[in-house]
Amino acid sequence: MKLLIRAAVALAMSCYTLMLIYWMFVGFGREHRPDGELLYNLTPLSTIKNYFIYFDHYKFNTWLVNIGGNILVFVPFGISFPIIFRWRFGKTMLNFITFICVLEVMQMVTRRGSLDIDDVILNSIGAFLGYVLYKMFASPLGITADSGRKRKA
Repeated sequence: MKLLIRAAVALAMSCYTLMLIYWMFVGFGREHRPDGELLYNLTPLSTIKNYFIYFDHYKFNTWLVNIGGNILVFVPFGISFPIIFRWRFGKTMLNFITFICVLEVMQMVTRRGSLDIDDVILNSIGAFLGYVLYKMFASPLGITADSGRKRKA
């Protein structure tokens, strides 16, 4: 793949990541709780399950942001990681999950949010969907993880 395309995608994703970090740590009315307890949920699907079981107890916007937003916002990572780094599926997902776990831990430690395994699950679904989109459209556009990579003999 041409270096210019990779550089443009890297620049766009750098800006997007900075905006996302702002959302995760400052946006949506998040407040710093310096004396507050560390908030975390390590039980997979508990938060997600509550949104579905008690659907009628939440405003639609709350449901949409917490379920749909946590998926859609991370789709660009699944598209861009293979373009920028020329990673295939396994490496893309492993690095994404590591990245999102670090952000979740930072939210908890800085007391600007909580560490929620369900966020990791939903965010990873978003990255997975992004990778699927990448695979669907990259080849017809001539943009693949192998583009420009030298093959071993």
